[in-house]
Amino acid sequence: MARKMADCRRFESESGCTLTIIGEEDEVLEAAVAHAVGVHGHEDTAELRRVTRDLLEDEGSYIPGTRETEPFPA
Repeated sequence: MARKMADCRRFESESGCTLTIIGEEDEVLEAAVAHAVGVHGHEDTAELRRVTRDLLEDEGSYIPGTRETEPFPA
């Protein structure tokens, strides 16, 4: 199974979050949702989990340093 990545640097945020999570897909999803809820104030909903899973990238997409941002899908 390919490892996945959730990268906060990808999305605009008031805090300028730089957290990147890499691991097995289910682990990354759980950690990314917990982070989105605890740090960014999102509600833990089925929709958040679906959107987060859809936005996971392959581990090989990681690039060190800064990253151009985009809005988080509503």
